[in-house]
Amino acid sequence: AGRGWGSRGMEAAAGSCRARLPAWWGLLRGLLLAVLAAGSCQGNSVERKIYIPLNKTAPCVRLLNATHQIGCQSSISGDTGVIHVVEKEEDLNWVLVDGPHPPYMILLDGNLFNRRVMLQLKGTSRVSGLAVAISKPSPPQGFSPGLKCPNDGFGVYSKDYGPQFAHCNKTVWNPVGSGLSYEDFDFPIFLLEDANETQVIKQCYQDHNVPRDGSGPEYPLCAMQLFSHMHAVTSTVTCMRRSSLQSTFSINPEVVCDPLLDYNVWSTLQPINSSGKVDPEKEVIIVATRIDSHSFFWNIAPGAESAVSSFVTHLAVAEALHKVSDVHLLRRNIMFTFFQGETFDYIGSSRMVYDMEKDKFPVRLDNIHSFVELNQVALRNDSILWMHTDPVSRMNESVEVQVRNLLDILINSSMGANVTLQEAGYSQPLPPSSFQRFLRARHIPGVVLTDHKTAFQNRYYQSMYDTPENIWMQYPEGLSPEEILEYVTDTAKSLAEVATVVARALYQLAGGANNTSAIQADPKTVSRMLYGFLIKMNNSWFQSIIKPDIKGILGDVPQHYVAVSSPVNTTYLVQYVLANLTGTVVNFTKEECLNPEKTPSSEKELYEYAWVQGSLEPNSTSRVPYCVRSTVHLSKALSPAFELRQWGSTEYSTWTESRWKEIRARIFLVASKELEIITLVVGITILIFSLIATYFINAKADVLFSIPRDPGAVAY
Repeated sequence: AGRGWGSRGMEAAAGSCRARLPAWWGLLRGLLLAVLAAGSCQGNSVERKIYIPLNKTAPCVRLLNATHQIGCQSSISGDTGVIHVVEKEEDLNWVLVDGPHPPYMILLDGNLFNRRVMLQLKGTSRVSGLAVAISKPSPPQGFSPGLKCPNDGFGVYSKDYGPQFAHCNKTVWNPVGSGLSYEDFDFPIFLLEDANETQVIKQCYQDHNVPRDGSGPEYPLCAMQLFSHMHAVTSTVTCMRRSSLQSTFSINPEVVCDPLLDYNVWSTLQPINSSGKVDPEKEVIIVATRIDSHSFFWNIAPGAESAVSSFVTHLAVAEALHKVSDVHLLRRNIMFTFFQGETFDYIGSSRMVYDMEKDKFPVRLDNIHSFVELNQVALRNDSILWMHTDPVSRMNESVEVQVRNLLDILINSSMGANVTLQEAGYSQPLPPSSFQRFLRARHIPGVVLTDHKTAFQNRYYQSMYDTPENIWMQYPEGLSPEEILEYVTDTAKSLAEVATVVARALYQLAGGANNTSAIQADPKTVSRMLYGFLIKMNNSWFQSIIKPDIKGILGDVPQHYVAVSSPVNTTYLVQYVLANLTGTVVNFTKEECLNPEKTPSSEKELYEYAWVQGSLEPNSTSRVPYCVRSTVHLSKALSPAFELRQWGSTEYSTWTESRWKEIRARIFLVASKELEIITLVVGITILIFSLIATYFINAKADVLFSIPRDPGAVAY
């Protein structure tokens, strides 16, 4: 009872105290609460007023292999510098020598983004980062940041096999290659994809940073900050070991890098048991192409000539052959194979060969009758398509006979077509190709078809400029997206002619006896594929042929980088386009299609089933879905080096991609160092004064905030 009375008494006293506080105290408290509320509601409004984010950018990121790290990164808190626009080489003097406000963040004209300029910037502490404005039109002299000898050391030629052809001694395939993508930069480099954002930066530079009368500009100056700190360092061996240790001993492991991986796409003309093994006596012809590309910047890989032209032609070949009525009678099966990760030392093809050797794939190496590869076919001169073969394996008499037969069939199939097939020459080695990985395992008769005899016709190999314009894709003005999708370009007609010749040759090679004049690739299908894989993935045709649960993969601008999360968009789309072109619509319900093992007639071991969205109904937003049965399968495209934990392998690809926390870029105005120091000193002074004032106010609180005694109160 006593504790209860005392409690009520203290509450009454506190209420009396509150009642006696001065009026200004309540006003101050109200203002304080209002300020805090405003701060919580407008928490980032100050940041929005200070910074202008750059949203349409692509970073250069760090990649690693068994021995090196390549690419770029920023410091852990991002790198900042005063912006200087460099549009001609003379402008570099200000950055490297004359400018009084280093370090500088350079806005570099795309035409100056070359090895000579970049190595100048790499060797100085006066540069904190780089933003590259994409050049339009593409640099006329060509631009390839790839190697002069792509995938050197991982093909078939070595000191033990055709040493005279090793390291591109006979032919430099990519003479324009600068190797810039394989350099290591210790500052961030970003690509500016949006011309409007580039103009905003230039305007900020013009307003604040342009030197006046030969002297340096006055503060405030326009600055840029780039964030792209990478977690992995040194090599794949180092980063994978660290990730492995983390996974073993840490409750919350922090992985610092991931292997480049995805899936190969493959199908067969005649169905085979994908979980079993092809009979040893059954021969299979492999048709192959790559579906990935690369450039200096992360996930910027249009690959029009280096990848898309060949795999679109390959898809057209598959469609043309599946329309032939007697394909089920052919003596030899045909396997259509689309390899992922070939840009990075043949990830996909080396994995398939490894699986074949280990009996982890339905087709064995012994089953392979011959090999036909499509590799850069859009830039033909005078309609010539070059046939490349391996001079070393052709020294074997039986291989020579089969290769000669293969070449003769190809040449005969081109009669009457607007394609002229010519042999590159007996002494000419194979260009960089997936076929080389199969030759490392055994002598296989084969040919690689290209638009070049020696050096690449493609002046933009592995670059951001390998775009539709590079393969002469042009559309009339004023067409709607749907009309562009259906418009048959000259490029589509040209690639359809190549596909027709290859399809006819494959039919004969597989044992077909009928006249091949009816075998014809469809230019309209080729045109649709070129539009979808090069200009706009999110189109009505692609929407209709994919599963509803993966419709989110349909972005606007297609890119064909292999990446580390799989399957990537390209893999999915090649899978479903191939299923659409070669498969059959079956009368299954959704439940039967999603669970074919429950349907006795499904032959699940031979076929794959997909419930796809279907086309839109006329004047409606609803679709008509259906079930597609095909022989299209996926197989893992992860380098065997990671399966074997041989991270320092020289036999297999060891490429990994570093992880990062954030990628972003922004511009803002920066004050002079003097003003920043003055602001800091004033702030510290105010803080010290506030602490002293608080101390004295607290010490004299009984005097300053004393409450007059109530005259009517009685003291006991």
